[in-house]
Amino acid sequence: MNTEDLMKGASEALKKAALNEDAKNFLLQNKALFTLLKKAANRYIAGEELTEVIGKVSTLNASKVSCTVDFMGESIRSIEEANQVTAEFLRLAREINRAQLDCTISLDLSHIGLAIDQQLAIDNLQKICDEGPEVIISAEGTDRTEMVLNTYLEISKTFKNLGITLQAYLHRSENDLKELLKREGKIRIVKGAFETAPGASLSRGAPLNDRYLGFVKTLLNHQHPCSIATHDPIIQQGVSDLLNHLETPKNYEFESLLGIENEALFQLSKQHPARIYLVYGKEWYLYLCNRLAEYPPSIFQAIIDVMAET
Repeated sequence: MNTEDLMKGASEALKKAALNEDAKNFLLQNKALFTLLKKAANRYIAGEELTEVIGKVSTLNASKVSCTVDFMGESIRSIEEANQVTAEFLRLAREINRAQLDCTISLDLSHIGLAIDQQLAIDNLQKICDEGPEVIISAEGTDRTEMVLNTYLEISKTFKNLGITLQAYLHRSENDLKELLKREGKIRIVKGAFETAPGASLSRGAPLNDRYLGFVKTLLNHQHPCSIATHDPIIQQGVSDLLNHLETPKNYEFESLLGIENEALFQLSKQHPARIYLVYGKEWYLYLCNRLAEYPPSIFQAIIDVMAET
């Protein structure tokens, strides 16, 4: 097996692990294993408590970098838990307002009740949007894509501070983009990291890069608010080239995840709007798996982090 096939296999395995709720629950209940793997997750998360992430947002804002914050988790299975999570997002929104931070909110709809009942998620999302900060709905597994997009299209009729994440690797996304352009909310473009059914998506490589850049070009030409959420230097350079051909480009930003190629983002921030995506909380299992799946060589860094002395 060559290196490319090995990395692809590792990525697919991590995508499957990310969706394994039994594995996540086992981890959360096993204190020793939780503590060990948390050392790898710490590179990518801003803390477990709201106060920790707010402090990091303040520091990044002072460096002229915008932020978005997500309270980690998804696939809530009880109304009580969904409402508790919603209460945390309300705390986050109010703290952003109180501290006058340059910060938006990201969330998974299944974290606030979508896996239980769509109306529950709609009600909870409306409460969060009512607080004022911009809210971006994150992408989830492809079994939920239709419901996530339909929920956004419905609620965005009322709330102009609501945006959506579009996964470029899905073949359906070209048609989805046409519908999303009819709304005013920001569109965050990501490559996509979840496992899909055969034939539903593109693998990593030049065709996916071309599609991603095509989506960004469409958004820029429409001057539609967009976030170019990628760490891929090829795409970052491609977007920079697109911007150089526009007289007055606006309504765009580059976005990176905390702990991944942030120096490259800081360089981009010297010429372009830039944003760092921070997460907090204890449900970091899926998040860690997806970060490693996006760039499997990071597994080696994770091993180093796990084995490092405390």
